[in-house]
Amino acid sequence: MLYWLYENLLKRQITELPKHVCFMISGQDMADAPDNLALITSWCNEISEFVIKRNPSANPGIHGLTFHISTTNPKDMEQYLPSVRKISTVSRLILHIGDKKEVAGNGMDVVIAIGKSGREEITACIRRMAQDHIVPENVDEKTLESYLTFQYTPDIVIKTGGDHLTDFLIWQSVYSELFFSDVNWKYVRKVDFLRVLRDYQSRARRFGK
Repeated sequence: MLYWLYENLLKRQITELPKHVCFMISGQDMADAPDNLALITSWCNEISEFVIKRNPSANPGIHGLTFHISTTNPKDMEQYLPSVRKISTVSRLILHIGDKKEVAGNGMDVVIAIGKSGREEITACIRRMAQDHIVPENVDEKTLESYLTFQYTPDIVIKTGGDHLTDFLIWQSVYSELFFSDVNWKYVRKVDFLRVLRDYQSRARRFGK
């Protein structure tokens, strides 16, 4: 009962939501709690609906969610794909694993990037620009961004368990708000996520200025 009351108190304190949220977890986290991806997706949908109903003119809700699973061997994660694919029942799933990409479902975009590297993504951009014979004088930020695999900028990057961040979205997340949680991935509760969202709206974002 007290947990439910606290959860609702936190939800009522949230008036501004990020447009895009990114979670960075490890391969071990995935093994410990693969169903958490679909669970957090449902939380995002529920919280967005709650906040929008309270203030429909001021907040568009969360419209993008990313989970990056850090692993040197993406094939090890294939056994957890049935849990990942559950996301397509409540949102639009965009799954990247190895050289494969799957898209299924409707609703909020949920990107699952397994074993992806930011440095490799930028290297691939440079190679494709060279293949397209783009001269150096014509290369600027917009040009490079047009070649990125993941063409969005997360408002929040969340790392659970207190470990360091990976290089995923190294270009896109340069102005993102970073949140480090001491709570291990398998123990993450809705109130932990709500605290992050509440704290996000209190930060003054400078976007490098």
